[in-house]
Amino acid sequence: MTVQPESLAEQAYEVVERMIVTLELPPGSLFSEGELSEKVGIGRTPLREALQRLSGDRLVEAVPRRGIVVTDINASEYLSLLQTRGVLDRLIAEQAARRASPEERNELQRLAPLLLESARSKNSDGFMKYDKAVDRILENASRNPYANQAVSPLHAHSRRFWSVYQHHGSLTESATFHVEIMEAVAVGNSEAAGYASDRLIDYLTSFTRKALDLD
Repeated sequence: MTVQPESLAEQAYEVVERMIVTLELPPGSLFSEGELSEKVGIGRTPLREALQRLSGDRLVEAVPRRGIVVTDINASEYLSLLQTRGVLDRLIAEQAARRASPEERNELQRLAPLLLESARSKNSDGFMKYDKAVDRILENASRNPYANQAVSPLHAHSRRFWSVYQHHGSLTESATFHVEIMEAVAVGNSEAAGYASDRLIDYLTSFTRKALDLD
């Protein structure tokens, strides 16, 4: 089956976003399209589309006559990001609890112990993988494409922030809050899902203030 350009662009987006979130491309790193194309093994045209999306997500920006730079983390902007994410996360969690399919609820129940175990074993890469998978399930289950489009880059920024400052937080505590959301959605309790979502954002805000020495 022939791979469509859109599929290649999506693949490029996922690969480069993961490189940014895991700090393989750390904040401030500079590269050209050609260098990155060779590194990831994806052609320049789909890669350019992916970089345009990542620029819209505020994860990269073009620097005239120099190339592409990964954006720095801005403390005050990140706290505003969490406030915005909190509103969208609550909406998505509540709607997912009401609208999720039986298959989606079962998948959340399956992933919950895997997410928690990856945290307890301090497997940050595994945690990030499951965290992103859970985000996708909740977003799809909410049946709200507008909220999903808005929140997806905010989650990427949050994962990157965690990669940089994780030594200030507790992976297990974070996973516990995530699992509370997953379990509430799995049983269809929208009120509990919204409350659990708020608790996660409260934890992340506290973690952020500690990491940035803002208390």
